Amino acid sequence: MAKQVHRPREDAEFDFILGMSSVPVLAYFTGTWPKAIKPCRAMDLVVDGIAKDYTGRLTAVRTDITRCPATTERYGITEAPSYVLLKKGEAVAHGTGPTTTEVRKFLDDHL
Repeated sequence: MAKQVHRPREDAEFDFILGMSSVPVLAYFTGTWPKAIKPCRAMDLVVDGIAKDYTGRLTAVRTDITRCPATTERYGITEAPSYVLLKKGEAVAHGTGPTTTEVRKFLDDHL
């Protein structure tokens, strides 16, 4: 079974995943500081389900802000959890918040 959600350990790995994807990429950004942990864990569950439901139409990438600082800066991420939809490496939409309804509407509006 293919990995549903990629988890790059550094910026170069994020760029590699992005370059290899033939479908849009949902990059979601997480943090490990105390106020971010609970909503980021909730976002993990949301994106795990979405990655399964959108298999073949979307690549999901969980991006830790501290491990991928250049990627975080490139896409203007200032809070966690946040997400960016990338098409051919270009950001086409941004969002925040860990609720399933918000993320699915975001994807339906932009895919």
